[in-house]
Amino acid sequence: MDYRDDTIAAISTPLAGGGIGVIRISGPQAKLVADRVFKSRKGDISSLDGYRALFGRIKSGGETVDECVALNFNAPASYTGEDVVELSCHGGVLLLKKVLSLVISAGARLAEPGEFTRRAFLNGKLDLSQAEAVMDIISAKNEQALRAAGEMKDGALSRRVSDMRRRLTGATAHLSAWIDFPDDDIPQVESDEIKAEIKAVTDDIDALLGSYESGIIMREGISAVIAGRPNAGKSTVMNLLAGRERSIVTDIEGTTRDIIEESVMAGGVMLRLSDTAGLRDTKDTVERLGVERTRESIENAGLILAVFDGSKELCAEDMELCRICMGRPAVAVINKDDLEKRTDEEYIDKYFRHRVNMCAKSGEGLDRLFRAVAEAVDYADIDASGGMLATGRQRDCAARAGASLRQALSEMESGQTPDIVCVLLDEALSALLELSGELVTDTVVDEIFSKFCIGK
Repeated sequence: MDYRDDTIAAISTPLAGGGIGVIRISGPQAKLVADRVFKSRKGDISSLDGYRALFGRIKSGGETVDECVALNFNAPASYTGEDVVELSCHGGVLLLKKVLSLVISAGARLAEPGEFTRRAFLNGKLDLSQAEAVMDIISAKNEQALRAAGEMKDGALSRRVSDMRRRLTGATAHLSAWIDFPDDDIPQVESDEIKAEIKAVTDDIDALLGSYESGIIMREGISAVIAGRPNAGKSTVMNLLAGRERSIVTDIEGTTRDIIEESVMAGGVMLRLSDTAGLRDTKDTVERLGVERTRESIENAGLILAVFDGSKELCAEDMELCRICMGRPAVAVINKDDLEKRTDEEYIDKYFRHRVNMCAKSGEGLDRLFRAVAEAVDYADIDASGGMLATGRQRDCAARAGASLRQALSEMESGQTPDIVCVLLDEALSALLELSGELVTDTVVDEIFSKFCIGK
């Protein structure tokens, strides 16, 4: 199917009651379709300048369905690069479905998932990485993820990749010219200069690949567990972070028998947080199963909040937890800071890079915990303005480009002919072109936009 031959329409606001709902129409017949359902005393949409609006009514067989504001965008100055009309009606679900039905009856067809953004990509309004950023903007769960998606949509990654391609293209062109026209007046290739350029681009790609894990944390959060011996205050910490009573808090050891999960924000990081059963030896069958699951959760966690009772001396379970956390992203939380201190903090500091003293019951020290969490997962200094990899597809393209460049360097070191190096540089360039979407199959494009919602 040619996605630009016909006119499409969809409800572009959430299907839930609201003050306003928007129906977007895009394609060569967008204005004509809109004029068939929208009537205004001020004229027709077809004669309206771009970025102009009319107030009128949605009509069906002479009957007024709703009052409406029609906003006109002339091609190519629109989101899709086509003629676009947006009908802003009252936000009732039934009403919007009825208006959409009228629009489709007037000559449009229902848009497929992501088809508006797909047309923007096909019409050169966005490259593929920018199009993928649209979904990240919609699904962002925290401020930093939203900023990162916005930077991506504005072309941060595109600019970074474009610079790599420019430098590789220059090196490839120089090598190719020297190979193809050896008798012409072309300066002989200085291998050290070419190697330095390839090495610099390889380093840039490696740095870009290093941004992927940070991007995953930013968008999806990180799995985190609250661990510690019974009655250290784990459930109180959980409830404090969750902002509500999520775990049962009592003075009875072993109250938490199973893992309780909650998504919370801490220091700008979304934590997929689990409150676990206390670490201790027990004869209680149910509690023992909970402790076993706790150990599994700690082993698989991306972050450990190790809670210690500051009013008690360290026990064997505390020391075991210290050993488990050593060298891993973890924060030692010395709880019950309002009581007389008896915990050996110097011992704990040997195993943890980050320690926070707090009173979870009163909330004192929560800000310090937030900062420690961000530092423990290397989240505090993430800068998305330089471009980050946001999807597995992008990471795969970057990894293939890096592998080809490393092989090119290896071939140059071993004295291979320049034509072999050129082939490898071309492979790297192709991978970078795939990343931006300039060299990509229809199957890949279909897969990307199938994940979008209808209306976007």
